[in-house]
Amino acid sequence: MKCPGQDTQYWKPGAIFDAKCPECGSKVEFFKDDTSRKCGNCGHRFVNPSMDFGCAAYCQYAEQCLGNLPPELMAQKEDLLKDRVAIEMKKYFKRDFKRIGHATKVARYAERIGKREGGNMAVILCAAYLHDIGIHEAERKFNSTAAKYQETEGPPIADGILTKLGAKQALKDEVCDIVGHHHHPRDEETLNFKVLYDADLIVNLEEKHKEKPFNADKLIRVIEKSFLTESGQKEARKILLKEV
Repeated sequence: MKCPGQDTQYWKPGAIFDAKCPECGSKVEFFKDDTSRKCGNCGHRFVNPSMDFGCAAYCQYAEQCLGNLPPELMAQKEDLLKDRVAIEMKKYFKRDFKRIGHATKVARYAERIGKREGGNMAVILCAAYLHDIGIHEAERKFNSTAAKYQETEGPPIADGILTKLGAKQALKDEVCDIVGHHHHPRDEETLNFKVLYDADLIVNLEEKHKEKPFNADKLIRVIEKSFLTESGQKEARKILLKEV
């Protein structure tokens, strides 16, 4: 069966169009399902500016449908994956809005920190959305939300979600490794782990501060001692101490 989006019998006017070459400005004819084309004038190959590759982030038939995506699109494919992971996280937690809100906020801070520090944003954001995914199983099996139980129960669930969405093995392995020890940094850690750890720490401190406010001196000591990245520390100061 052919994907309807790629089957010409479903195409509408505009499915074949001209795009301007970004190098020389010549017109290059594109079909809507072309991933890229080479300019006949200067030889520059560029990505189809009108193609939506969103489905490639999660469809198990994407490779057969689209073939090998151009290198320029591989980062986009992984970036789109985190949006699907966010949806699956919300489906998994159902009406547990506390956990959904926590994971969403961690992802927001992780994105800010990660963009300043570098690192693989697909890994960072997938880990952010899934870092506490084991908490329901921890409660069910052990009647506890303790970190060690979350870290034990989380990786198999995270792996199942990422496998369902067609994530690459290397990304799955790293995300599951982070989920499996996200409260316990090792002596040597990846930048991706550090970014997630700092984002989670900010949210945890923020939640505790709302329940029982810390004084400013204590917050400063915690921030100076506990964070693993400079950007995480700056974000914590901004969020918790309201520094500009």
